[in-house]
Amino acid sequence: MRSGWHWEREGADWPLRSTSSFVALGHLRWHIQRLMPSEAESPSKPPRRIVLLHGTFSSTHSFRKLGPLLAQGHEVLMPDLPGHGWTQGARASDMAMPNMARLLAVLIESLGFYPAVFVGHSAGAALAMRLGLTSGKLLESVISLNGALLPLPGLLGHVFAPAAQVLDFVPGLAQFTAWRSRHSDWVDRLLAGTGSVLSPDDVSWYRRLASDAPHVQAVMDMMARWDLAGFAQLLPTFRAPIDLLAASRDATVPASEIKRAALLLPQARCQVLRDLGHLAHEEAPQTVAASILESLNRH
Repeated sequence: MRSGWHWEREGADWPLRSTSSFVALGHLRWHIQRLMPSEAESPSKPPRRIVLLHGTFSSTHSFRKLGPLLAQGHEVLMPDLPGHGWTQGARASDMAMPNMARLLAVLIESLGFYPAVFVGHSAGAALAMRLGLTSGKLLESVISLNGALLPLPGLLGHVFAPAAQVLDFVPGLAQFTAWRSRHSDWVDRLLAGTGSVLSPDDVSWYRRLASDAPHVQAVMDMMARWDLAGFAQLLPTFRAPIDLLAASRDATVPASEIKRAALLLPQARCQVLRDLGHLAHEEAPQTVAASILESLNRH
């Protein structure tokens, strides 16, 4: 149990709560959600296993609309990444991409949920690919949704990463940020800057997460240790099938950056979703589900 947050209180209305369970592995207590196709839906093809990986600052809540759509014909697993949402016990060192990929691989193996198609949003896409490089037997293919696969371009990239590392060591910053989330509209403005048009309900879940200091600390630890420059050098060695979905209004990971990443992945397919932003799967889940299912049918 984490300080301040309690599953029976703050988690009482958590999206898809009935599908939630907790898995203790080593020092982590994972929160996962599993969705199974119902017999009544009788899929025409054998169900595939799909793992949905959220990005930093997010949690399983972001897939509350997309997950059930994919589960109409497939098995779906959605974990909270270490330190995010309801997954507890994370250490700062867990937030480095190779370490997080190894921890995720242990979880997937313990559940026997493989080989699977990994659908990763933003940083979750990079994590899925890193897991594929670490434990190829677990991964069937990857679908990257607005994947953050390359360092930020230009001066911003040279400034952001060092700044994140410095801020990670500022005492009390996570607690202050959580307090600020409860007393200002900065989360609303942050989400508006993604290019997505979200409902008040969509925004409320991010406000709730941002008001939890351990979650904020995990986000800061992840940003400080996420070595995208090193990861980008590995992209040409990735051999599994991969589809890159971009969004035309994405102001966080512009479609141009995803097309640039595609040049390092000769086997990749790239598709641009029109008039959607970085959180496309929340503003237009039907559209995103259709693109994912189309990708599944190709593999």
